[in-house]
Amino acid sequence: MNINQVAKSLLISLIFLPCAVLSNTLEQQRSDFLQAEQAVTQGNEAGFLQLSTGLLDYPLYPYLQYQWLSNHLPDADKITAFLANYKDSRYAKLLRAKWLDYLAGQQRWNEFLQHYQPSDNTALACQFQWANYQAGAATPALNEAKRLWATGESLPRQCDALLSALLASPVMTPELMWQRFELVLKKDDVALATRIQRLMPKANQSVADVWLQVHKNPALIQNSSFWQPAMGRLFAHGVLRMAKSNLDGALALWDNNKAAVNPDHEAAQQVERGLALALARNRDFRAYERFNYVLNADEEVREWKIRAALLEQNWRHVSSALAGLTATEQQLPKWQYWQARALAETGNAPQAQMLFNKLALDRSFYGFLAADIVSQPYQAADKPVLLTGNELTALGDEADFKVVQELNFLHRDLEAKRQWSFATKKLSKERLLIAAKLAQSWQWDQIAIITLVQADYWDDLALRFPVTYTSQVQSNANLQQLDPALVFGLMRQESMLDKNAESPVGARGLMQIMPETGRQIARKLNEPWQSASSLFEPDTNIKYGTFYYKQMLNRFNGNFALAAAAYNAGPNRVDKWLPSGQWMPADIWIETIPFKETRKYVTSVLSYAMIYSQRLQQNTLKIKNLLPNVQSG
Repeated sequence: MNINQVAKSLLISLIFLPCAVLSNTLEQQRSDFLQAEQAVTQGNEAGFLQLSTGLLDYPLYPYLQYQWLSNHLPDADKITAFLANYKDSRYAKLLRAKWLDYLAGQQRWNEFLQHYQPSDNTALACQFQWANYQAGAATPALNEAKRLWATGESLPRQCDALLSALLASPVMTPELMWQRFELVLKKDDVALATRIQRLMPKANQSVADVWLQVHKNPALIQNSSFWQPAMGRLFAHGVLRMAKSNLDGALALWDNNKAAVNPDHEAAQQVERGLALALARNRDFRAYERFNYVLNADEEVREWKIRAALLEQNWRHVSSALAGLTATEQQLPKWQYWQARALAETGNAPQAQMLFNKLALDRSFYGFLAADIVSQPYQAADKPVLLTGNELTALGDEADFKVVQELNFLHRDLEAKRQWSFATKKLSKERLLIAAKLAQSWQWDQIAIITLVQADYWDDLALRFPVTYTSQVQSNANLQQLDPALVFGLMRQESMLDKNAESPVGARGLMQIMPETGRQIARKLNEPWQSASSLFEPDTNIKYGTFYYKQMLNRFNGNFALAAAAYNAGPNRVDKWLPSGQWMPADIWIETIPFKETRKYVTSVLSYAMIYSQRLQQNTLKIKNLLPNVQSG
């Protein structure tokens, strides 16, 4: 037996050995694990095997094996041994995906079909259907390919073979080709649409070329040569594209020519929906009437019709739009609040009072607004999750959570969060509560909050609204003459008090400061700019965040809602959202913020500030005092 065969035999035996094998100390295991990872990187098989012998009962042993085996995909024995022995681990799923991709690349289709497991991985799904096709099940494979084809998104390269077979089969029709071409253009992916165009028959390519020209330059649609019934869908697409840069022009063009062009019902309704939503988001008083052209309104249209009525401050229109909600939607606190407001404004004070009193029991932005209207105290019920016995210890001792602890200890933050997500997906709501408390005990505030939300439990206020970094918040709030509860509200919304939080666009730390913004703040404070990484330091981040928020408050005349919106979306956008030449009640202004993210952001920050006022035992903040009428600058 040669040395490679010995090493292979030893590795397989290590994978199958029980975890009762005598191990080194935990400290030694951690050191050996890090050295073994280096051996993986270096391809040092002998060193890896030697170090592995003392790691069999170490929580990260499966993670280590996954890293090693990812470099040994040709060896089916090692892979199948790992998948069998660690089938319940996160790393079995990850390794299986890599191995299946390797098998597909080697065209080992029988093995692929033997080991494939359904997943939400589109690349693997394509390879699975291609394996079926190769195995003789062409018809079901092509039918599934037809479903995968109908998307506006790019498909992974692993789908190429299957899609090539689809394109060459009778299953592919001109209608399917046009369907995807239009879906891709709606996603504004001109490059992909151009590739699809080239797959079309020559006769259709010239028509698709006109679509592409109109997509890039929607003003072309004003040419009367496009106003023909045969071009109905193209005309509709051009109008929607024009509306992005010339809304008035698009409205006039559509209204004057839609009867002559007569696009199909689906295309016409897409235009009516798009124009109505564009008017509403542009805070245009023509929006409400426009929504009446939209048939079979979806949730987004139903909600924006209410907001269009609020922009008019026409309370009968508000009541009518609210009546268009589903029964479930009508029970949401947001719409209960506006129902009560509409009743009060139209002279039905007793029923409005009843609704406000009921809503005041809800711990939310709208509940706090209602409580102020009827002079009721804020809902303050605090029902901590109660644990009995050793539930916390028992959960922490489970294999999945031991992996999380070790990853945390080694500062593998992203990997730890991924492992936590994997582990908690297996838990019932009752056990999720224990997991939330476990994360809290690890001072993992963000994960504790997220896990409690997954458990659909809202009343453990100490867990949902931690008061970490109190001294930094207090000192900087005093320096900027801010209420500490408001700073906590911003931090809770921005990062859930995770000092290492980083957004996809690069905002960092507790109050999510962009590096360039941090640099500008440092300059204004006459202090040296350290580096982008300094924004992960709580002292620096809270100092800069409170300074910036105070700047926004000064810019918007002390209006907390406008300042919060500016903190999220930028002050220039908020300037554009201000009412022109008149004032507007703050609750209406907030409800009609065009960006869903900013609308939710403002309501969350303000409601969190009220809760933190209670948590800090101040109870000095009232939401009505933070919401003066909104006026143009």
